[in-house]
Amino acid sequence: MGQHVAGDPQDGLEVGVDEGVDQNVVGLGQALGPADTGIVHQDVDASERGQGCLCHGLARARCGHVRLVGHATHRRGGAVGGLRPGLKLLDRTFDFLRMHPLIERAVPILAELRAETGQRVDLSLFDDVSIIYAVRLQNRRETFVATLIGRRLPVFCSAGGRAMLACLQDDAVASILSRSDLRRFTPHTLIDPNAIRDKINEARRESYAFAEQEWVMGELALAGAVTDACLRPVAAIHIAGSMADWSARAFRDKMAPLVIEASRAISMCPSRQVSVDR
Repeated sequence: MGQHVAGDPQDGLEVGVDEGVDQNVVGLGQALGPADTGIVHQDVDASERGQGCLCHGLARARCGHVRLVGHATHRRGGAVGGLRPGLKLLDRTFDFLRMHPLIERAVPILAELRAETGQRVDLSLFDDVSIIYAVRLQNRRETFVATLIGRRLPVFCSAGGRAMLACLQDDAVASILSRSDLRRFTPHTLIDPNAIRDKINEARRESYAFAEQEWVMGELALAGAVTDACLRPVAAIHIAGSMADWSARAFRDKMAPLVIEASRAISMCPSRQVSVDR
């Protein structure tokens, strides 16, 4: 028998949870609130459990029947599990981007950098063991996924992640690496902690990080860290190119000074040098 968890009929939000459902799912339904109806789906049947449903990553194996009914519910017709997010999710994305001072400060600089380099330019935000893309300005040949914000990458194998790790002390780096899933995404992904630390130390010396085919085959990427007023890493600017157009050396020689200049322009302390007392 389903238990009514949250929501007033006048709110347009109803949560029904079968017995035994993970309480994380219940908490998610309660946290969304009336203003967020439309972010989630309705009436997940048994064939859809653990396949793109609300509970993915929370209670995949035992999500039961969860329904959140609002005026703009999760829509049928998505590529995964027959579901896709509702339009209300874009409202929250818009609010986040609009109200983030770093992103507001970065966008004109990123646009100028994109025009000057002719390459894909991204801004990622630091989130412990991963980075998440908040701005992506593509070139003409990018794949669809490479143009989308919200994509997460591990810090250990991404140029932006390593650039930000280079701003941390060694004990903080060790903690992040110990909690990271060090696995290969291409044959070139570095997964040995010592090799990754060597790349982080290189980023400290050069004031930028470089990754060659570690996330996508044929891709070159370099990045500079953006720091706050206390020199803590909060974001990174990425420039990505193709090995069909560049050698690794030529790409680094051309793009590194530009990404360093741009990252310092966005940082709260523009004159900073990447230097960490270890």
